[in-house]
Amino acid sequence: MERENVLNKSMRDYSKQIDIMQIILICIGALIVPTFLASLLTKVFGANSFIASHSQIIVGSIVNTALIVTAINVKGWKKIVGIITLPSISTILGGYVFKTASVYMAYMIPAIWIGNFAIVYLYKQLLLNKKLNYFVTGAIAIAVKVAIIFGGFSLLNIIGIFPEKLVQNLQIAMGTTQAVTATIGMIISYTIYLANKKTIKN
Repeated sequence: MERENVLNKSMRDYSKQIDIMQIILICIGALIVPTFLASLLTKVFGANSFIASHSQIIVGSIVNTALIVTAINVKGWKKIVGIITLPSISTILGGYVFKTASVYMAYMIPAIWIGNFAIVYLYKQLLLNKKLNYFVTGAIAIAVKVAIIFGGFSLLNIIGIFPEKLVQNLQIAMGTTQAVTATIGMIISYTIYLANKKTIKN
């Protein structure tokens, strides 16, 4: 019951129209961006360009921003579950971020879903419910998310799921890159947090 109540918390209440609009925008960030943005960057800047080769950072930062904004603004477990499951599915189906490793990333879906849920839940619990500092909340939530995803990768690697030639790149993708993109998402989302705070005061 307490967990359900936490998932029903948001920083402020919105009208039905605004709520629908922000759900649409978050879903665009969580679903369409992972599917198409990496491909678009490759076509516009070239496959070997700096921007295209760092598409995981760009896509991951947008997805993490969407997750944290979800934690701050979206109520209801059904909406939240929908949003946290979209990015991993669309990223793997798109095949542009992880390229030849995409087929193996399907094994990572449960850990990614749990990691995404953790960052949303901890923001709601620590920031909205316990009134902890925004950046302290972010540090804890990011650490837990990365631990879950990297732990899932490490377990699958131990049982030999991933080809040896992909392990080093996936190690970085499931560890360092997750931490970097979640941190960027936290910084971007801080503007939404401040805007909400200002509106509440007014």
